[in-house]
Amino acid sequence: MEIKKIIENLIDTFLKAGELSLSIRKAGLKKEIKSDNTPVSNGDLEVNKFITKKIFEITPNIPIISEENSENKDNSNLKDFWLVDPIDGTYSYINGLEEFTINAGLIINNKPVAGLINAPAKKRMFYSYGEGKAFEITNGKTINLSTKNILNNRPIKFISYSNKIKPEIQKIYEKIGVKENVKMKSSLKFCVVAAGEYDGYVAEPRAYEWDIAAGHAILEHSGGTVTDFDGKEILYGKIGLKNPSLILKNKNIL
Repeated sequence: MEIKKIIENLIDTFLKAGELSLSIRKAGLKKEIKSDNTPVSNGDLEVNKFITKKIFEITPNIPIISEENSENKDNSNLKDFWLVDPIDGTYSYINGLEEFTINAGLIINNKPVAGLINAPAKKRMFYSYGEGKAFEITNGKTINLSTKNILNNRPIKFISYSNKIKPEIQKIYEKIGVKENVKMKSSLKFCVVAAGEYDGYVAEPRAYEWDIAAGHAILEHSGGTVTDFDGKEILYGKIGLKNPSLILKNKNIL
């Protein structure tokens, strides 16, 4: 099946997964702390089941690596696979905030070729399946992010993971000419950079591949870039699935 068709067949599933996440939260979440000291809820687990079931139905021959499952995490020989983060921004989700997202990135030959991210509390759905093919669905309209006009006469605004900017990141800000930064934690950061609402994001090595794969695809397909601090391409399927350093830029500041 072609990648475009795979992604289009999953859009409705992701929209429904968003509704499911909100209805479970409204009913009252059951929370626990995982062995890595991060929170998880029954919402994370139910959304994971819902989306991985559909992904498996559509692409039964492509392995799935999900944050909330143990399958395939120790297989360092995979080149083609899915990376799923059913709820990114669990803190926001558990605490009734809006920034959490539902994510799946398709990796082919260790590179992100497609992505889906739904931010259900914000009623924003993003997806991509190739260069120039990054889209947002909001208010019943589908917008092509790669052809969307971005205002370029404003100060350069970046997103940061923390309000405390580390010296190494501050140096990168100075090089790029960043004038403002706003804190944001989930993969929504990739989407708002792709949409031109912010210009980029910089992070030292942290988090896991499933946190960034879908957003990586969407941002690149909108015309932006994702590299490490040395300007190198980021590949997936690394041992341990840990992320390197990151620099995100939208098409406006390349």
